[in-house]
Amino acid sequence: MTTSPFASTTPVTTDTIISITPEAHVKLLELRDAEVEGNQLGLRLEIISQPGEDFRYDLSFDFFTKAAFSDEVRTIDGLKIIVPAKDLEAFQGAVIDHNERQGLLIRNPNKPKAPVVEGLVADDEISAQIEAVVSTEVNPALAAHGGFVTFAGHDGEGTAYFTMGGGCHGCSMSRQTMLEGVQTMISAQVPAIVKVRDLTDHSTGANPYYS
Repeated sequence: MTTSPFASTTPVTTDTIISITPEAHVKLLELRDAEVEGNQLGLRLEIISQPGEDFRYDLSFDFFTKAAFSDEVRTIDGLKIIVPAKDLEAFQGAVIDHNERQGLLIRNPNKPKAPVVEGLVADDEISAQIEAVVSTEVNPALAAHGGFVTFAGHDGEGTAYFTMGGGCHGCSMSRQTMLEGVQTMISAQVPAIVKVRDLTDHSTGANPYYS
C-alpha cells in the first residue's frame, strides 16, 4: 500500500473520516461483490504501524453488523467503511485512490504520532519552540524529498530526538540530512538544543525517493 499527501482525482464523496475516488470506489465494490455475502461486508481500514513509523495500513472486508461499539461506520455511495476509534484522527482528510500501476492506495495528509520515549521531555517551552521550527522550516524543506520528521522529545541536556518518515525513511542520506540539515535549523532557532538524534529504524524504510 502506497501513501502520498496529495489526491490525484476528485473524490466520489467526502465523509467526516475519509474520501474515495471514483476509480477506487468501482474497484472496491468489485472486490466486495466477489466475496461471499458481499452485501453484508464493509471495508475495514486500520493502521498497523507503530508511533513514529510511516503509516502502514490493513484493508479488509468485514461484517459491518459485527463492528465493535467503538468503531465508526460510514456509508459512501453504497460502500460501508469501518474505522477503529484509535485511527479516526489519522484518517481524517485521507483519500482512497486506485490506478492500474499501483492498485489501491491511500493518500494521507496526516503524519504519524511521535513515539513515547521514557526520559524525554515533549511538553515544555523548549519542545514548543522545536515543534514550531519543525512545522515552519524543517518539514517544508524536507518536503522537497517527500520526507518529514516527527519530534519525539528532548533530554534536557541539549539533544532533541526525532523520527523520519516519507522519503527520509530508509534513505541512505537520511543520517546526513538529519545531522547537517535538521540540526542546523533547530539549533539556530532553539539555543537550548545543540544536537539532534534519529530514532528511526531505517531498515524498515522503502527508500522511495533516493536510489
